[in-house]
Amino acid sequence: MNKGHNTRILLIDDDQSLGQLLQEYLEVEGFHLEMAPNGVTGLQKADKNYELILLDVMMPDMSGFDVLKQLRQRQNRTPILMLTAKGDEMDRVLGLELGADDYLAKPYSHRELVARIRALIRRANMDNDESPKHITLEINEVVLDTATHTVKVQGQLLELTTTEFRVLQALMQEAGTVIDKNSLNIAALGRPIELYDRSIDMHVSNLRKKMSAIITDDQKIKTIRGVGYMFITGEDE
Repeated sequence: MNKGHNTRILLIDDDQSLGQLLQEYLEVEGFHLEMAPNGVTGLQKADKNYELILLDVMMPDMSGFDVLKQLRQRQNRTPILMLTAKGDEMDRVLGLELGADDYLAKPYSHRELVARIRALIRRANMDNDESPKHITLEINEVVLDTATHTVKVQGQLLELTTTEFRVLQALMQEAGTVIDKNSLNIAALGRPIELYDRSIDMHVSNLRKKMSAIITDDQKIKTIRGVGYMFITGEDE
């Protein structure tokens, strides 16, 4: 069954032979893959309507990090899956800090790539399906509005990526209760957490950094060691 039918994906990678192989494989899975051989072309193409962007880190002239930074500065909210070097933890951390939704280390299996693609697209589609439902959460000086996809802390607008927004929404909806990392990973990324996977930790870390720029003496998200995270209601401290 071609679950990805009519799903348009953009691959930004200078390895054209790999791109052609991926294109053939993903077409069989029902996805329509378009390619950009460098960062400049990728930025131009990214303005079109894609449901997901595959972005390689190592490219000449313009790195994947530079592309990612510009895309997020443009308020482009398309889910981005970074393709990083195997074992390069710093690439993964930096990619998530700059606004990537998830990462996959090379070399990877095509089956794993398709699983990550489907998870991110499924999560994005759930957001779209839920968008008409207007939910406003106001807890401990933080206001989250799903209709406008905005978050304010003490009245100041907080610029978040789509994944960071999902993480915060999941935590605020269960404020005062511990959410385990696996549940948070599913809510934010659409997939269960994997062994040695630190994606959700990085997204929470990014949230804390952005909040602390506004409120320096108040922690909103508490780590429950060995379990997960909890959004503080103000009465939990």
